[in-house]
Amino acid sequence: MKMSQKIKAIRQAEGLTQVKFCEISGIALSSLKNYEGGHAEPGLQPILQITNTNLFEKYTMWLMTDKTAPEAGQIEPAFSLNGSKVSKKKGQKKFFHMEENGY
Repeated sequence: MKMSQKIKAIRQAEGLTQVKFCEISGIALSSLKNYEGGHAEPGLQPILQITNTNLFEKYTMWLMTDKTAPEAGQIEPAFSLNGSKVSKKKGQKKFFHMEENGY
């Protein structure tokens, strides 16, 4: 999965609009639209902006390495509205809950 697709997956998992995601992360809306539209791939600065945002810290390991460590609070985004995802790797259902951050 491309980095731009991962960013979109994170935004969708958190139930955020593009505008709200940009307000929280500090990424320019035009840049996010270019990433999500497949017109550009983010550089290091936008990735750091995402991983240094409290709400998105839990996705850092997955974003950078495609790995997770739930015991350390490092998860992958949930792709369904109910917060669950069937893992393609193990066929197990994983449940993730959004943190209450006022967003």
